[in-house]
Amino acid sequence: MPNQAFIPSLNRFTATQTLPGRWRLGVHVQLRRWLWRWLLYGSSAAKRALDIFASVVALALLSPLFALIALLIKIEDGGPIIFVQKRVGKFGREFRMYKFRSMCLDAEARLQELLVKNHHKEGVTFKIKDDPRLTRTGKWLRRFSFDELPQFFNVLRGDMSLVGPRPPLPREVALYSLADRRRLAAQPGITCFWQISGRSEIDFSGQVKLDMNYIESQNFLVDVKILMKTVPAVLSGKGAC
Repeated sequence: MPNQAFIPSLNRFTATQTLPGRWRLGVHVQLRRWLWRWLLYGSSAAKRALDIFASVVALALLSPLFALIALLIKIEDGGPIIFVQKRVGKFGREFRMYKFRSMCLDAEARLQELLVKNHHKEGVTFKIKDDPRLTRTGKWLRRFSFDELPQFFNVLRGDMSLVGPRPPLPREVALYSLADRRRLAAQPGITCFWQISGRSEIDFSGQVKLDMNYIESQNFLVDVKILMKTVPAVLSGKGAC
């Protein structure tokens, strides 16, 4: 009696002895190749398609809100509407990230004097409650994360994705350990587990843990679930800073 382990191989060999058998085997092999290619690259293609579609729709539907925010920022202090900041993306690639300006014009110059009030005691990221550098409009923008809306342009350009770890500042990356740098293995995003789990209430080590959970489990359905939870999380204002 032949060994059971050799029966599938014997059947394939027998099938190749006829023209129909070789044709069926060729089709089977090709289907398996397509399946593996989909598993390897299909999820990324679906993710990018969602990014492009959702960004275009969001920019179109939110254009009246963009205009209102721009007007409020300009009326308050006459300064720039958009704040452009260098951030670190996938595998350490730097890019220019866009935000609605929510702080006073000398915010960066005043940062040093506020470091002692940092709520994140590990010192890598900087968050304080009731930041005195915020403008009146900026407080409202930050509460509902409306200052992040221009990042749909970054998503459309391919710098970011809708879902992924938040892109860090170069000065933060300089303080990363080798373990922390693992969060740079994914395309940065507008939202992720951190945004729907407490935002600024979570310290840096907790953020890294959540980002790694996303990187290890990411797929198209996970992204959709995070996006669905982001809207209520943001509108609640929980964890805003």
